[in-house]
Amino acid sequence: MQQTLEITSPAFPSGGLIPKLHTGDGEDVSPALQLHGLCREAVSLAVILDDLDIPFISNYSHWLLWNLPPTEEIPASIPPGPSTLHGAAQGRAYGKNCYRGPYPPAFLRKPHRYVFRVYALDGFLQLDASAKRKALVKAMQGHILQEGQILGVYHRS
Repeated sequence: MQQTLEITSPAFPSGGLIPKLHTGDGEDVSPALQLHGLCREAVSLAVILDDLDIPFISNYSHWLLWNLPPTEEIPASIPPGPSTLHGAAQGRAYGKNCYRGPYPPAFLRKPHRYVFRVYALDGFLQLDASAKRKALVKAMQGHILQEGQILGVYHRS
C-alpha cells in the first residue's frame, strides 16, 4: 500500500489563502513546500499546480516541475527556465517554462482553489521541457511511489 506524502507550506495553511507574493498580482514566486514522510526509495520529485475553478477546464496548470532530487523542502522562488534548481525541468505553463502563480481572470469574481500536487517517483523522467501537463502525467504512470497535495485559495480583490 502506498504511504501518503503530507505536504505543507510555510506560506499558507492547507485550505488557506495564498499570499499575494506567490500570485500573478504580486511577485509571482513559487512558495516553499515541505514534504513529510517522504519514502527512502524516492529518486525524484514532480510538482503540478492546477487551478480547479476555470470553467470548462478540469485542471488548468500553472506549474510543472520534475526531476527534482528528493528533498524534505522544495524551496521558494524556483528560478524560471526549462532547466532549473539541481537540474530539475520545468514544463510550459501559459507558454513559459516557469512557475505561474494564481491569477484568475478578472471576469471570474469568485475565489479560486489551487492544488499543489507533489509526486515521489522511482526514477527520473525522460521528458522534454516543452512538455505540458498531459505528457508529464503520462510519463509518471507506473513510477509514482507516493503523492500528496496542499490546497490554497486565492481571490483577486
